[in-house]
Amino acid sequence: MSEHTYDVAVVGGGAAGLSAALVLGRARRRVAVIDAGAPRNTPAAHMQGYLSRDGMAPAEFLAAGRDEVARYGVELIDDQVLGIDTGFAVRLAGGRTLTARRVLMATGVGDELPDVPGVRQRWGKDLLHCPYCHGWEVRDQPLGVLGALPGSAQHALLVRQWSDDVVFFVHTSDLTPIERRQLEARGIRVVAGEVAKLVVENDRLIGVEMADGRFVPRAAVFVRPGNLPHDDGLLAGLGCALSEAGFPLVDATGRTSVAGVWAAGNVSDPRAQVITSAGAGSAAAIAINADLVQEDVERALGGMEGDGRAFSATNEAGVTDVILGDRRHGLELSKSQQ
Repeated sequence: MSEHTYDVAVVGGGAAGLSAALVLGRARRRVAVIDAGAPRNTPAAHMQGYLSRDGMAPAEFLAAGRDEVARYGVELIDDQVLGIDTGFAVRLAGGRTLTARRVLMATGVGDELPDVPGVRQRWGKDLLHCPYCHGWEVRDQPLGVLGALPGSAQHALLVRQWSDDVVFFVHTSDLTPIERRQLEARGIRVVAGEVAKLVVENDRLIGVEMADGRFVPRAAVFVRPGNLPHDDGLLAGLGCALSEAGFPLVDATGRTSVAGVWAAGNVSDPRAQVITSAGAGSAAAIAINADLVQEDVERALGGMEGDGRAFSATNEAGVTDVILGDRRHGLELSKSQQ
């Protein structure tokens, strides 16, 4: 295998990509992980809900993962993939081109946030999205849910599990009569009108200001963001079948519609948490290694027989004719049998 040829190129060095690299490295595969260094959860101070790593800082988690995979000879490349050409030639922004037998896409997902002043600045701090990730830390505090996308009212009902003081800000969302009754039944106050901005003092959210000047004190606000596939065009360029939303269609192991290409983590399951993404990366790695093993066997058989056909009837008859001539299974054939 040449210097720039790998068994697997993993594009993305988050939980899914590093988990896959760990399994493949331990399977003695030559693996390259190419990571552009822009993890989705960078703004978050802590990572929650990951057994044995609950409360760990995301940066610390990634550093530990990189150290682990490096022990098994996995090459970590800090670069951006510009494109993947025929034969899985992976072109990097730094000018290098890698060739791989298989590709695992683990580039994550983008978040579409409401265009409200303060939202992006407080994202991951006290403007939150996942109550399973952040709900415990703000439990029993005055919370808000910002309506923007379909499903926002359901998000408020979910957040109610962590506090009995929840306000749903309708903002630009459409609230149906059924949703309004559900919110009222759970004691969630509904505030109509558009939100003007999030109000912050001393680097801490203190409330929400409405367009008409009203101020609603809140300690944290949740929002259900839109999940957007990255616009890098890598999966489409490979010819992978995509959903209407632009996410790759995969099987249970992450295998895409293109032979040799897998996808794992948020790139194919935008709602997956860190621990779920890590599991998906592990499952994909096992499937990829099995696929490589099969290819290795077929190559070995092809090398033994010269023309790549494994134990075909034609090959067997040809070998028999050369070695035995007029004999079959040790018996001399009569002229009538010839």
